[in-house]
Amino acid sequence: MRAIVFLAAAGVVASPSALHFTDVTARSGVTMAITSGRTPSTQILEVKGGGLALIDYDNDGDLDLFVPNGAYLDAPQAGPGARLYENDGHMHFTDVTAASGIDFHGWGMGVAVGDVDGNGFDDIYVAAYGPDVLLLNDGKKRFTDGTARAGLGDPRWGTAAAFGDIDGDGDLDLYVANYVEFDPAHPPAGRTFFGVPVFGGPMGLKAVPDVLYENLGDGRFRDISGPSGIATATPSYGLGLAILDFDGDGRQDIFVGNDSMPSFLWINQGERRFVDNALRVGLALNGDGEAQATMGIAIADVNGDGRPDVFTTNFANDTNTLRVSLPGQAAWDDRTRQYNLGNVSRPFLKWATMFYDFDHDGDEDLVVFDGHVYPGATPETMDSTYRQTPLLFERAGGRFERVEAGRGGPWLAEAHVDRSAAFGDLDGDGDVDIVVGEINGPVRLLQNDGARGHYLIAELADRRPGTGNRHGLGAKIVLRQGDATQTRWVFSGGSFQAASAPYAHFGLPTDAEVSLEITWPDGQHQKLEHVKVDRHLVIDRPKGE
Repeated sequence: MRAIVFLAAAGVVASPSALHFTDVTARSGVTMAITSGRTPSTQILEVKGGGLALIDYDNDGDLDLFVPNGAYLDAPQAGPGARLYENDGHMHFTDVTAASGIDFHGWGMGVAVGDVDGNGFDDIYVAAYGPDVLLLNDGKKRFTDGTARAGLGDPRWGTAAAFGDIDGDGDLDLYVANYVEFDPAHPPAGRTFFGVPVFGGPMGLKAVPDVLYENLGDGRFRDISGPSGIATATPSYGLGLAILDFDGDGRQDIFVGNDSMPSFLWINQGERRFVDNALRVGLALNGDGEAQATMGIAIADVNGDGRPDVFTTNFANDTNTLRVSLPGQAAWDDRTRQYNLGNVSRPFLKWATMFYDFDHDGDEDLVVFDGHVYPGATPETMDSTYRQTPLLFERAGGRFERVEAGRGGPWLAEAHVDRSAAFGDLDGDGDVDIVVGEINGPVRLLQNDGARGHYLIAELADRRPGTGNRHGLGAKIVLRQGDATQTRWVFSGGSFQAASAPYAHFGLPTDAEVSLEITWPDGQHQKLEHVKVDRHLVIDRPKGE
């Protein structure tokens, strides 16, 4: 087992390209396939899942891998079971599921990671078809099912979950996005798509309202959907969310991506009250005024104004959407075409996504993982294929340019039915690697071997007694190097049904020292000057604040 290492080596790995990944699954020790019903898919339940989580469950300084896994239409609570893989270093993992005590065999979907009980070790929440589950980490490499005592375990179909300190009291509250009422024994009638018979849903099925839980600080949660205002929303087909301060007022807001319905932006009013402002600020619909089948969510400061911009992935025969913040106001405008992210995405059915500076040149690139829901999809029948290749984009000035397979690695030419993806530095070399989940297909590890520049990983540590938000989820970090400024948010949610590494990653073109300005989730500010780069830096919150 690797010792705890906070400062990673500063060497730069040579590679054939500035943006290049290698599929190292065969030598990684990760040997599982994600179960999501059977192939070919015959009902909507079989095509929506496949979550992943990166979690340092043993606090040894590296990222381990949790996969909730799915089940079958005729046995939705009797699947093959969740898996936990411990990181051995050097991109190798060992299956420690049995030793960990994890015994979840339900139909897992989205995953959230955070220290909900404040014991210093991260716990796992799984949103599921069937009862959700809270797995509590005892700090001795063991998990116990804490669902019942916590007052959780909603039996409705939950697709995504995220933690955030929505009331500024130092512990982690929980938002769960729910989908539809669905009975495998009595599925909805089929319909047609481009004249081809397909399974029914989600349109025509009853939507399930989302839930907001307050962490009471004693290991229990309270449903505050009603008093918070969340319950005032029209129940919608929730698929993804992200919790961070969208309007810059020092309080944590909640963006929810809905399937074929307007998205939500729950603006925090204080005192655990929220108002949905998505339509007013330009995040409910695309620039043509249409609701989209929003799946994945990525957050970045694309236009360099220090505010979060929102990228969402959508269904086939539609484009992805990039909404960029407007100058001086908490509002957004659809700039998808301006950034060259529209037509290139139209043939794909898009899911997991995230912005990262994969090549360490000082700006963030973008990746999207794809795969259709209808097994009969062909270019002739639906203008699209069932198995699809990923989309990798390099930031080039004011646009994103697609990276072709010959440049980014053979994995870019491989077609899959991908869903989820989680991001983090798995091998300790400072760049961002990727774990990808395919429905009824393997979990794959993509090692980043193309980064040529420099980097800084900024990990926050709030060690105040009784504080559960020890990673500072919801924080904003601004880095300055010379005249260049970069902004990142450490947040829960995003991608698709995944939990990525809980830290900010910066690529840097030079090794010059940087300064950092941190806005903690409750609005507290902290500054660091003359920070050396090419390391994984753990930043403690100042004592007494």
